[in-house]
Amino acid sequence: MCLAIPSKILKINSLMAMVEAYGGAQKEISLMLLPDEPSVGDYVLVHAGFAIQTIDSESAEESHRFLTELLLSMAEEGT
Repeated sequence: MCLAIPSKILKINSLMAMVEAYGGAQKEISLMLLPDEPSVGDYVLVHAGFAIQTIDSESAEESHRFLTELLLSMAEEGT
């Protein structure tokens, strides 16, 4: 199973972008797999350093809430 993290595009430089991922971490990713050119402020799903799909902000926020709930649940269980 693969996990793609919703991330917000902060800056674009050709086929590379700086994104803010879950928890505020920033990293540079490739946009070369996207069929359409994204814009600054768009959300993308990132897997292995590549944006693989553009998503809407509501989907990104829902995924972030789910990840937060999952991490809190794991912390309570001690895993």
